[in-house]
Amino acid sequence: MRSTRTGTRVPQLSADQAIELVPSGATVALCGAGGGVVEPTALIQALVRRFETSGQPRNLTFYHATGMGDRAERGMSVLAKAGLVRRVIGGHWAQSPRLAEMAQDNRIEAYNLPQGVMSQLLRAAAARQPGILTHVGLGTFIDPRQTGGKLNEVTTKDIVQVMAVDGRDYLFYRTIPIDVAFIRGTTADADGYVSMEDEICYLDTLAMAQAAHNNGGIVICQVGKVVKARSLHPRSVRIPGFLVDALVVVPEQTQLYTGTSRFFSGDFIMEEGDAAPLPLTERKLVARRALMEIGPGDVGNVGVGIADGIGVVAREEGVNEDFTLTVETGAIGGVGAQGIFFGATVNLQALMDMPSQFDFYDGGGLDASFLSFAEFDQSGNVNVHRFNGRIVGTGGFIEISQNSRKVVFCGTLTAGGLKVSFTGGRLRIEQEGKFRKLVAAVPEITFNGADAARRGQEVVFITERAVFRLTPDGVELSEVAPGIDIRRDVLAHMEFTPRMASPVKTMDARLFRAGIMGIGEEWRNQRARPAIQTHQEK
Repeated sequence: MRSTRTGTRVPQLSADQAIELVPSGATVALCGAGGGVVEPTALIQALVRRFETSGQPRNLTFYHATGMGDRAERGMSVLAKAGLVRRVIGGHWAQSPRLAEMAQDNRIEAYNLPQGVMSQLLRAAAARQPGILTHVGLGTFIDPRQTGGKLNEVTTKDIVQVMAVDGRDYLFYRTIPIDVAFIRGTTADADGYVSMEDEICYLDTLAMAQAAHNNGGIVICQVGKVVKARSLHPRSVRIPGFLVDALVVVPEQTQLYTGTSRFFSGDFIMEEGDAAPLPLTERKLVARRALMEIGPGDVGNVGVGIADGIGVVAREEGVNEDFTLTVETGAIGGVGAQGIFFGATVNLQALMDMPSQFDFYDGGGLDASFLSFAEFDQSGNVNVHRFNGRIVGTGGFIEISQNSRKVVFCGTLTAGGLKVSFTGGRLRIEQEGKFRKLVAAVPEITFNGADAARRGQEVVFITERAVFRLTPDGVELSEVAPGIDIRRDVLAHMEFTPRMASPVKTMDARLFRAGIMGIGEEWRNQRARPAIQTHQEK
């Protein structure tokens, strides 16, 4: 299957020529993240053109750890063609809903595995290891004692199994051999050595290329330009040239679907005052309350959805440099973009490759994580990967939620038309949402509350009108917003009755007012007090 490159020079092909190298029945791994981040768009589009013209290649398996697309027609949605795709093994599905629809309709085999596991499996494939053994996914739908990550009835093959080591259960994820890798970089030299200076993150690009190469497969790399051989600075090279079988030059490629910004590549630093403050909505309210769950010096992770405003709120309060937020795609520090461009970060302090970022997460390196929930139940189980009949997928949710010292789940109490207002530091529900999100029992488990309680993990659920905490006996209501009646506005819109804290506290009125809350001053006082005490003790 290897290309016909000769010597050290790598052939430069058009996208259509490169796609001729992809055989039917191959497993094709694709790098990229939402909004066009590191997405080899020209290769994806050429694959679709070839199939529509010739009916080839057929019956492909697509392997992608991150969500790719714009939650509509871009990204991997264009690959949702009957006959082209036979199986998808994905870490996140919602960014490319057309493939998710094929899975929901049983038209393809479909798996959802944790994003970090998928990126680390590529390293295992590169090393010709049989798989990886990890605690990640135990007690969730990934566990084969539940669904084993299978998303529909036509998917029957087990690719995850339970194994006991020293009396403890672990999950063994089998290596998926990669036949073809579609990757992307910024600049390649004529020998195929690739740098990624303009890319927003590195993702699992290197591991993917190594996995395909060591399996006797093909690596096709899309780049913006090609320069003279051996003219790249060696420290800028991310992909060695001997891994690359074909280069596809796309001079017009951009960082995101919407264009390119040197703030995202870290070349420019954005003035802190340049970002407009978020308007006071239920989303900002939840982000503000979540910010109170992290402290100076902590290392955290922030997920996509309602939780992704925490970095902006921290900057408004002047505390964004007092702790470090990370993103699973590799960013450390800075402020992340929201929505489909999740993973794009300005003012970052460092950039890791994605498998290494998950090594840190899996080992318990996070002090706190902030994740959105779709629904949770009385036992503290959370579901984000499938609800309302739609396949969404987990992304890095399982690794992050399972392994953080403290996990903070963020969301509204109801969904579908919820409208709120703020007056004098009080909350008013103007229109209730149509759907309840606090349910008696989630249909499938993405986060296992009972397991978290057994391990002593601190778990907090923050909504716009109430805060809940997980106890050994289940979910407990601990705070309620000023202006909210517990029975009328909270319990009446839940499918279970939680335990009640004694007393149930009132949420801080500052959360419900425009302007700065003053958290920065509080943190400065907290830092000063231990120093004074230490001096007195001396």
